[in-house]
Amino acid sequence: MRAAINGSVAVLLIIGLAGCDTVGKQMGTPIPAGRSAVALLKTADGKDAGRATVREVEGGLRVTVDAIGIAPGEHGAHIHTVGRCDAPDFMTSAGHWNPAGAKHGALNAMGPHAGDLPNLVIGKDRRGTVGGVVPGANFDSLIDADGSAMVVHDKADDMMTDPTGNAGGRIACGVFTAS
Repeated sequence: MRAAINGSVAVLLIIGLAGCDTVGKQMGTPIPAGRSAVALLKTADGKDAGRATVREVEGGLRVTVDAIGIAPGEHGAHIHTVGRCDAPDFMTSAGHWNPAGAKHGALNAMGPHAGDLPNLVIGKDRRGTVGGVVPGANFDSLIDADGSAMVVHDKADDMMTDPTGNAGGRIACGVFTAS
């Protein structure tokens, strides 16, 4: 009986491993010559608010936001379609980056936008970090003729309501520049 169980476990292990890609090709694995872009975040009054980084990885783009000087709590964090951050409201960054024409939010059955990130949680020290991999995202679509921007909102994203997640006003913005 014990041999049969061990044999079953071995078969399951082999099946599980067969589903894995070779090292370096799993979703999110860095690409040695992968491109990257950085957005320096600023508030409407020009104060530093952190930085966002996008890197090409296997299967998509890895996005990381490191924020400083933002009020404690949860804040929506989205990549927007236009690389402009004109104060005071940053509306020149347009809507969320959405090359597939999806609806907003990870909890929306028809979502999410490529630019929808998890909420950015800011601690009492006014710092926070959020990141993730955007599957299937293309660097050339992000850094296109009119660029793109990283925007932090004043409220938490509800992860469902189209088109913005009810995340409120835009409190920090930065234009992505290829590095």
